[in-house]
Amino acid sequence: MANDPTAPPAWHGTTILAVRKADKTVIAGDGQVSMGQTIVKGNARKVRRLAGGKVVAGFAGATADAFTLIERLETKLEQYPEQLARACVDLAKDWRTDRYLRRLEAMLIVASRTEIYTVTGMGDVLEPESGVAAIGSGGNFALAAARALLEGELDAEAIARKAMAIAADICVYTNRELVVEIV
Repeated sequence: MANDPTAPPAWHGTTILAVRKADKTVIAGDGQVSMGQTIVKGNARKVRRLAGGKVVAGFAGATADAFTLIERLETKLEQYPEQLARACVDLAKDWRTDRYLRRLEAMLIVASRTEIYTVTGMGDVLEPESGVAAIGSGGNFALAAARALLEGELDAEAIARKAMAIAADICVYTNRELVVEIV
């Protein structure tokens, strides 16, 4: 499965959640880094601001691979300022077709104030229907919780924090040490 671009992504070791509600978009990421069944770090930063703070990206997967992808995304954002969708599509195209990039094992969630995209090495650039997206081992737990909370009175940040707490209660690869960035 390693280095097989056609295999589904191996989501393990983190939870990244993006929530857009009203005029606010939030990306939250937990801080746990695991090697197998061992926690090696509890306060890692898996969420980064890009494009002068106008874009936020969170990653799951191999850290070095994710940093490579985030650097490439920053270059695309410089090339296509104010065009987040185009930058993400261009990154996904490069990721899928470039021999070196194709071997990278990570996933990204990228967001601006008005857009959220999940970007994968299989060429996917997915915009969620509900304004909520998640990746990582606890991603499905956080996604379900955030979708359930969307209809209530909570704002995007409160939804993200509560959904991540729920994911941390269920997923052993997710902790409560959050990095939360608001766009």
